[in-house]
Amino acid sequence: MSGSSSKKDAPNSKRPFNSGAMDRFLAAAHKKLSSEAERIDQLFYSYAITPPWVIQPQGIDTLCSDLGIHHTDVRILMLAWKMQAEKQGYFTLDEWRRALTALRADTIIKLKAALPELEREVRRSSNRANFYSYAFKYNLTEEKQKFIDTETVCALLNLVLRSEFLPQVDALIHYLKIQTDYRVINMDQWMGFYRFCNEINFPELDNYDSDQAWPLIVDDFVDWIRSHRG
Repeated sequence: MSGSSSKKDAPNSKRPFNSGAMDRFLAAAHKKLSSEAERIDQLFYSYAITPPWVIQPQGIDTLCSDLGIHHTDVRILMLAWKMQAEKQGYFTLDEWRRALTALRADTIIKLKAALPELEREVRRSSNRANFYSYAFKYNLTEEKQKFIDTETVCALLNLVLRSEFLPQVDALIHYLKIQTDYRVINMDQWMGFYRFCNEINFPELDNYDSDQAWPLIVDDFVDWIRSHRG
């Protein structure tokens, strides 16, 4: 009898679930997220033009000025990549939200502070090829366009690859400027340049095999280098 009474009177080892506290926590978290989302939208509208509420080239120039970077700085291209912006020089609200939410940047100060981490993200091996490919697609400014002129390609190579592959890019740009066979570059050729910089020993070229699936322009580039060796 006493054992039964003791068991009945023993305090419950489990604390009762406090649904009110949980509701308050979730409400506060939701309010914080809502406030952050609202500030991200407000920041967008400070650069967007109405109608149709899109950040256009002049708005991007102002954004760059506020970030303390030039409009040709590779970091603005990285930001466009983070947004997955479809049209060069234009950022939609959905694209803006995608990037700034991921970067947790709801003010221009936070966005500027997030740029170094964005650079590190782009430079990761898992993202480099994707960013390089995006840089080409971002510069296809006309509907159904598949080629970019060599002058623009030279500027783009200088922007996205030169910091990592200085001698290769300098040689490639020099070749593109003096050759007369190629006036425009397609995606396959563009990615061939990236593969060359990442895979081929330079300037030795001792592991370059023209029998592999290289774009013809890369074969021609390698032949040009070899023919100009002293």
